[in-house]
Amino acid sequence: MAPPDTRTQILAAAERLFAERGYRGTSVRAITDLAGANLAAVGYHFGSKAELLAAVARRVIEPINAAQCAGLDRLLARTSDPAVTELVEAFAGPLFDEMPAGDEGGARTSRLIVTILSDPAEEVRSWTGPAEDTVRERYLAAFGRALPGLSPEELRFRMRGILAVTAVDRVEVYQRRDPACLSPVAGEAARNWAITFLTAAMSAPPTGT
Repeated sequence: MAPPDTRTQILAAAERLFAERGYRGTSVRAITDLAGANLAAVGYHFGSKAELLAAVARRVIEPINAAQCAGLDRLLARTSDPAVTELVEAFAGPLFDEMPAGDEGGARTSRLIVTILSDPAEEVRSWTGPAEDTVRERYLAAFGRALPGLSPEELRFRMRGILAVTAVDRVEVYQRRDPACLSPVAGEAARNWAITFLTAAMSAPPTGT
């Protein structure tokens, strides 16, 4: 098997360091040192540190987005108005599937998502592109039909909550290293608990103003 090319090595190093240290806490030099590349390689392959973050985020999010789209397609092929619990499972399920407990790659993905949700750096908030926007808007439309009493703003807030709850759960499970929590049975139970909890949260009455 051929060794990873420089671009792939930089992506892997950046994913690890951004997840551990955040955007501002990670220097280009630290990334290239870990990747075994020269300092100019980030500029050559990505253009800037911000573009490198965007490439890292898309690399870990694309499989989740693809699974979310496929799940929604299956639901809409069956009915134009899926139930809230079905939408939650189609949206949240791939997050658990792509971040399995006990898996280092899954742990990095969950830490990176937490970083994206919480890091104050502007560059972290501006990495998304048309593909990510399309997934979000499709689910917003579907949830909007299922929950017509909610404003678009509150729907967006609740969908961000799905991401936050799932990512934080995966980080916490990985950090505890409890063998009972890392078993496939425990992982499936956590997935089911999350879907039940998040369905109730999404279905709650609109917040009064």
